[in-house]
Amino acid sequence: MKKILFPTDFSDVSKNAFIYALKLADAINAEIITLHVYELDSPAYLDVSIYLQEIYEYEELSDFENYKDEVPVLRKIAEANNLSHVKISNVLIQGYLVKEVVALSKKENVDFIVMGTRGVTHLREIFLGNVTTKIMNECNATVLAVPEQCNYTPIERILFTTKFNMDDIEPLKKVLALSNVFHSHIDCLNVKPPHTVYKDDFVVDFKNVFKDQDVAFHSVLSDDIEGVILNFIEKNNINMIAIHERHRGFFEKIFQVSLSKKLTFHVNIPILSVH
Repeated sequence: MKKILFPTDFSDVSKNAFIYALKLADAINAEIITLHVYELDSPAYLDVSIYLQEIYEYEELSDFENYKDEVPVLRKIAEANNLSHVKISNVLIQGYLVKEVVALSKKENVDFIVMGTRGVTHLREIFLGNVTTKIMNECNATVLAVPEQCNYTPIERILFTTKFNMDDIEPLKKVLALSNVFHSHIDCLNVKPPHTVYKDDFVVDFKNVFKDQDVAFHSVLSDDIEGVILNFIEKNNINMIAIHERHRGFFEKIFQVSLSKKLTFHVNIPILSVH
């Protein structure tokens, strides 16, 4: 059975994303592991050391009580969506979220990580990245990020952004496997600046590899890469965008932020980050 890791802070953003985790689990016959990570904050006073253990015990107890109350809420969400048959296990860990997500995803060999994302509140957070984009970068599992304003709709059309380089073929195969489960169509979109010659554009090879699949290929000449992508999403009723996550390269030249990070903050459809 496949495994989906669902980090949660039990916020409304997280509960909204849980519906996507349930739908994905049902489609691929997977179990969900929910993960709640809490941190213990040390008091900023030097003269309360004798009370530290008592403070930590109180914080741990409070977090456990909150956890105990919230776990049944996730089960109710499953029941409300007729998905109570999906196997769900729950993990409570004290530590740091990104570190624990990376560790547990490796330990359990998870296939997907599904989590909600709030986006950013100011420019500084774009360049430093938020929790979701850090997990995208550090985990080898495929990450599905669900923006807070995103309401679940069936996955009928998936957009895959590409430069038609050969190293995009394997990630596209992963997206194709998911699209076959959802019986959805894939649009591959390449946006490139005009007046530029690309010698590494293997669109013909892409068409040959995926000739018998429900995949369409589009190339657009424009300097406004993000604008073209957002416009394509709106005009074609895209339900999910899939991105080959790179640590360096073409997409990261846009304001020194990878395309997946930028779109996480601008698009109200789920974003699939594929390594």
